[in-house]
Amino acid sequence: MVVDVTAGAGEIVAHAAVEVRELEVQIKILPHFEGLQVPDYMSQGASGFDLLAACKDPVILHPGERTLIPTGISIALPPGTEAQIRPRSGLAHRHGITLLNSPGTIDSDYRGEVQVIVINHGQENFTITRGMRIAQVIIAEVVKAKLRVVDNLDATLRGSGGFGHTGYH
Repeated sequence: MVVDVTAGAGEIVAHAAVEVRELEVQIKILPHFEGLQVPDYMSQGASGFDLLAACKDPVILHPGERTLIPTGISIALPPGTEAQIRPRSGLAHRHGITLLNSPGTIDSDYRGEVQVIVINHGQENFTITRGMRIAQVIIAEVVKAKLRVVDNLDATLRGSGGFGHTGYH
């Protein structure tokens, strides 16, 4: 909710406090995480918290190359939730660094180390260093589908039109 203020160029617009639901997520620090900061939200309005690279040595990612980067943490999510692992927009924009299988999903019953599949879509080598913020995590509620086999589906205007059939060609 935005407070009614008139802001000119360069002015900061005040935002009213909005209650955001909090959910406890347990985090286990693994031995190779030692010396790194526990993940946290970087601003009051941040939707996700950052994951840090817990690699021992720098990892050089060549253009077109992908690799699995450890984060040094495991998490325990409450039933009915998932963790979505998403790219960081600054890395994508400035360096062409993003995540494969994006968003990645951590299920509520997974207890292994959270790892991130990073790919270099840029044109230059990119070095991932220990402690670098490489991804972000969004915690989301899960809705389970109750699948029912039918002979026919309801008709819609779009029908079976696939890619490019939503009116934007």
